Amino acid sequence: MFRFAPYVIKSLWRHRMRSVLTASGTAVAIFVFCCVMSVQEGLERLTSDEDAQRTLIVFQENRFCPTSSRLPEDYAPRIKKVPGVKDVMPVQVWTNNCRASLDIVVFNGTPPRKLQQARDLKLISGNWSEFEDRRDAAVVGRNVAIRRGLKTGDQFSIGDLSVKIAGVFSSSIPAEENLIFTSLEFLQYTRGLDAAGLVTLHEVSLTATADPDAVASAIDAALRAGPVATTTRRKGAFQTSTLSDLVDLIGFAHWLGYACVGLVLALVTTTSLMSVQDRIKEHAVLQTLGVRPARVFRLVIAEGLLLCNAGGIFGVALALAMLSWSGLAVGAEGVTIAFRPSIHLAISGATVTAIVGIVASVLPALQAARTPIVASLREV
Repeated sequence: MFRFAPYVIKSLWRHRMRSVLTASGTAVAIFVFCCVMSVQEGLERLTSDEDAQRTLIVFQENRFCPTSSRLPEDYAPRIKKVPGVKDVMPVQVWTNNCRASLDIVVFNGTPPRKLQQARDLKLISGNWSEFEDRRDAAVVGRNVAIRRGLKTGDQFSIGDLSVKIAGVFSSSIPAEENLIFTSLEFLQYTRGLDAAGLVTLHEVSLTATADPDAVASAIDAALRAGPVATTTRRKGAFQTSTLSDLVDLIGFAHWLGYACVGLVLALVTTTSLMSVQDRIKEHAVLQTLGVRPARVFRLVIAEGLLLCNAGGIFGVALALAMLSWSGLAVGAEGVTIAFRPSIHLAISGATVTAIVGIVASVLPALQAARTPIVASLREV
């Protein structure tokens, strides 16, 4: 089959403009497909990984946007006494936008030492000591730094908040790279926030054998006599609830990804049919020279596969590059979904491209292989 490779390439190059336009359309469609799939992967990582299932969030009952949840900071010792609780980290959340946004800025105020124990953060630049020593210091997630053009040593201001960037970090949890961490006291005592002694939520880590649902119920029961009622859920369930509107939108975007695959299928099928019809006599001559119909079938399949892969692989590469360097994320109510490239995304895009290339070429290949030789030679 490889000896026919020059023939396949020359066949595509013969109508180079048509081939280039088809490959370009395929690249655009697969690019959109990969971007849509990256959002779905981000949502899946956010709500279904081990951290989301083994961490509890204690939030004020019947509250949604972080600015509306105000829990006493001194709930933490009471929560820690509940059986199955390993540690508690109070978190004060501030966001510039509670609505869905592609450039949401989220500050999480936490005790610096607890942050380093609870989160797997690795500083790309800067140092932890400055973050611990200065109350107005902050460490910034890599994605935020890319989007906002921030680097260590910069002063970053938004709304009433102004922080000194003590470092830029990466995280094993992609969504965390869209956060800015400050000290808890900084957010509590910033002018205009009026949150002294209050936090937005308590993040609870569990022992290895604890039942998350049972511990959640026990925490709410222990705090029932307190001044503020709470609702405790697994972190994944809390984030899913918070992003409920976006979840529906992402579910709709899922069909957009399939529509892009359908577009590629129609595009490559049309181009292959046109190519076969232009070369009816040529295929008849090949069969006259001893090339079997099965070989003609495979040649047409190879043309469609090569054409589809030429555009599809470029689309996949472009999507991975854009996702890697853009730092894009979508979020709402202080919770963000990271758009991240991944090996799984690259494999999915390349696999879809190959399958579509083969499926789209089957009908044209059958037409080329089954057309009678005599009738084909009479074509003008």
